[in-house]
Amino acid sequence: MTATRPRTSGERTFLHVLVNTALANVTTSFLWFALTFWVYLETRSVLATGIIGGAYMLFVAFGSMLFGTIVDHHRKLRVMQLSGLITLTAFALAGAMYLLLPESALLDLAAPWFWLFTAIILGGAVVENMRNIALSTTVTMLVPDERHANANGLVGTVQGMTFIITSVFSGLAIGQLGMGWTIAIAIAFTALSLAHLATLRMPQDVVALEAGDTARGVDLRGSIRAVLAVGGLFALIIFSTFNNLIGGVYMALMDPYGLEIFSVEMWGLVLGVTATGFIIGGLVIARFGLGKRPIRTLLLVVVAMGVLGAAFAIREHWWLYAGGIWLYMCLIPAAEAAEQTIIQRVVPLSRQGRVFGFAMAFESAAAPITAFLIAPIAEFWIIPWARSDEGSATLEPWLGTGTTRGIALVFLVAGIIMVVAGALALLTKSYRQISASYEASAPEADAAQETGSVATDASDASVLPDGPSAMRSATDGGSSGEPR
Repeated sequence: MTATRPRTSGERTFLHVLVNTALANVTTSFLWFALTFWVYLETRSVLATGIIGGAYMLFVAFGSMLFGTIVDHHRKLRVMQLSGLITLTAFALAGAMYLLLPESALLDLAAPWFWLFTAIILGGAVVENMRNIALSTTVTMLVPDERHANANGLVGTVQGMTFIITSVFSGLAIGQLGMGWTIAIAIAFTALSLAHLATLRMPQDVVALEAGDTARGVDLRGSIRAVLAVGGLFALIIFSTFNNLIGGVYMALMDPYGLEIFSVEMWGLVLGVTATGFIIGGLVIARFGLGKRPIRTLLLVVVAMGVLGAAFAIREHWWLYAGGIWLYMCLIPAAEAAEQTIIQRVVPLSRQGRVFGFAMAFESAAAPITAFLIAPIAEFWIIPWARSDEGSATLEPWLGTGTTRGIALVFLVAGIIMVVAGALALLTKSYRQISASYEASAPEADAAQETGSVATDASDASVLPDGPSAMRSATDGGSSGEPR
């Protein structure tokens, strides 16, 4: 029934916003990937790429709660425009630095110019997350509740297309054009996304805050209050953090592993091909949804990701690594869509920006911890030991032979930890609480859907800015939208 219902005007607006966000994400990811490739190829430093990856996630962790507050208190379209403008300014500054300073100065890890150049690019990329938080809230604003999982699946599909484009062209750009032209391309497409954004209109984009909600900065207290108000929601954020724990390991070591067995151009192509998994996974969610218990889906996906993470480098075969990455990426849209779908149902729209921002901050903080820890440990201890005669002999029965067995050992241990964490989470009381909260927060529109009384006009409460909040207020038994 859901698959054949005609789209409302709100859903059509959401698709336009999704396409524009995809263009912006392509641009920032393109330069972010290129920076990582460029630094590793020029310095061969796992430590440098680990620090860059960890710094990115640390920036996201610190900025996300501020981004969430901004999203809640301003029109979503204006937030997206602000994000694009800041990104354009940052990339332009990076371009000016590249023109004014020699590459040798920018690649000197002991000099301040390298870190300033990197921080400017990362800052421009991180601000893009404010747009992504706004996109998550537009699902609630513009898409009926029963289609949230499907809309989130489309977001995963677009992320997959973004990953394909950026990974392929980042490798080609660095390999064939160099960093200078890569920055110029990023500046041009950032400007193009801003121009396209100016043509969009979002009539439903109204800020409807609750009484007494006046926080404008980093509203940590309001974010925590909104999270704790829903039984099991904080546990959901912890569950999602399990995925990021292993993500920090891959952030630090995945590119170095790939660049050891592929050329930079080929590695970019491999990432592009394997990123079709994003598209396939996202389309599956867009078509079939996540089932009646999205949290269960999330945890099962986390366990499967751990198995893949432990196995895809167990031998130094390019096809094993590439195939494992492809399967891993097939699962990512399900993990992300599950968390978003739950938050979009159980949290009032007026607080969703802060909850999404809090979740992003909390979950992103896990990856820098592991990235910062594992990069120096891998470079100065694990990799040299694995390449020694003693280490090679010890690892050969388990991981085979090759120069990358040290990284493979790290992947194996991280994957096992991921499997254990996800399996144990299925047995917790918090898992049952968030499942119950999700079922109890089902809007009245679901009952109408089952009896065939479904409105298709864009003026339905499900697509108005405070429609979901009103329905949740009735479910919660209060008039203010404050969950009990």
